[in-house]
This record gives sequence, C-alpha cells and structure tokens, in this order.
Amino acid sequence: MSNAPGLPENVATLTASSRGWNGVNVDLVEYTCTGSVLVRLNRNETLTRLGAQLEEVGRDHAEPRSAPHIPNPHAYRPRPMWFVPAEMELWGHAAEPSYLKCATVSFDGAMLQERLGLSGSLGLIDVPRLRFSDDRLWTLIRLLADAIGCADPTAQLYGDSLTAAIASLLFERPAEAKGSKAGLSPLQLKDAMSYLEAKLPARVELAALAELAGLSQSHYSRAFKTSTGLAPYQWQLLARVKRAKELLLNTNGGLEDIAEATGFSDAVHFGRTFRKLTGTTPAAWRAAMLT
Repeated sequence: MSNAPGLPENVATLTASSRGWNGVNVDLVEYTCTGSVLVRLNRNETLTRLGAQLEEVGRDHAEPRSAPHIPNPHAYRPRPMWFVPAEMELWGHAAEPSYLKCATVSFDGAMLQERLGLSGSLGLIDVPRLRFSDDRLWTLIRLLADAIGCADPTAQLYGDSLTAAIASLLFERPAEAKGSKAGLSPLQLKDAMSYLEAKLPARVELAALAELAGLSQSHYSRAFKTSTGLAPYQWQLLARVKRAKELLLNTNGGLEDIAEATGFSDAVHFGRTFRKLTGTTPAAWRAAMLT
C-alpha cells in the first residue's frame, strides 16, 4: 500500500481543473491509484452537487457513499451519477481502481433557479440520490468537463447553454421542460443578430442574450434554435468563420493575423476549426476563391 505525499491513501496522482458558467462550478478530477481508495468528495458542502463518473479502470466499480464505511445500497448502473443536497457529506470508495475520472457540477439551487428564470419546485434538490443513471444529464456534464480548458470565446455561450440545459432538466416540470416550439419574434431575432455581430469576436454570455429578449436562458436557447436551426454558440462560431472568409478574400493578412482578428487562439486552432466547418483549409479556400 502506498500513500503519495499530500494525497489520500493509495492515490498516486490527482489532477484537478475547474471552471464556472452561469454561477455553476464545474470540477473535473482524475485519479491514478495503487490500491483501495476512500476519499472525501467536494469539501465545500454549502452547495448542491451533481456528479458523474466519466471513466473508470479497475477490477471493481467505484461508488459514492454518504459516510466512509456505509456501502452504497444501490446496484451499479452504466454511466453512474449522484446527486447530493447542500450540507450533506459525500465520500468516494473503490476497492481496486487504477484510474478514475469524475466531474461534479456544484451550485446554489435558489440562485440558479432565479438566474435562469426556472419555475420548477426546489423540493427536487432536497432528495439525495447516491447512484442513478440519466443519459441526458451524463452527456451534458461530460461536454462541460471537456470544455473546461477551452479558451475559445465560443466556449462561454457553449458552457452557458449546457448549464442552462442541466438546470432545466433538474428543475422544470415535465410539461415545461419540453419547451415551446415557438421561436424568437422578428424583433428578438434582429436584436440577437445585431448584438452578436457587434460583439464579434468577443465572448458573449447567454444571460445577456436572454435578457435582451426578456426570456429565461433555457427558453431562449430553445427559441433561438427554433428560429435559426443553430444553438447560440454554433451561430457565433459560424459568424466568426464567415468574418474570417471576408478577411481572407479582402485583405493580405496572414493566418495568424486573421486568427487573432476572429478570436482564435492561433493559426493552428483557426485552421482546424475552419477545415471542420468548410471541409478545406483557409489557405486552400483563399487560393480557390481568388483563382
């Protein structure tokens, strides 16, 4: 048995990263282990916590616990998740793990509900669930975890949309969660386009767009997609690529200059995104259009 300095027993390495969207904290933690592990999870117990186990390598399944030596009474399910109200302890145990990757979304329920304009019952977040499965929530959390280190301006709208979707699933009543099929009004859509265009290529918060339209964030995301066929972050990314095309055609700027002007971290990031969306590289596209 080993005990790495400053780490729980049998935890050889621990890496952690975090980011916030919409007043929600998203924490990603990865463990490599050498034996049985028992760790206290999320020491900040003033917030409600929704967690997901994203990856696991080992002979037995890890489990969340309400106390160190009380086994989880619920049978294992694929894509395991847990939901813990504020003020409740949470522990993680694994008998023979070698690698674990977990993500936790932490939030103040009342604050989040008010911020997003959600109308469901707060009573839903008072009931702990130490092992359950929900493919929609698990996927949203995984996407958030993947976006933690993304410096691209579009990551702001992307993460805001994901946290709004998570909150909608947690709080809204089933009839409301489906949302209306109505899109934005012509004026709301015009305001959105003008605002996004004016802000390019800077990051934009979903809260600002929703406030402009007088809608909740979850309602706004659905209405925007109904009107445009795209999520707000997708529209913003395509608008940045459109502006890049204009610069490629109408200026002699190099790829680094155009990448900087359109909010990409460097020419490599710009080229990769451009090719993903257009099927060709910026240089090849420019050459073809100018021939």
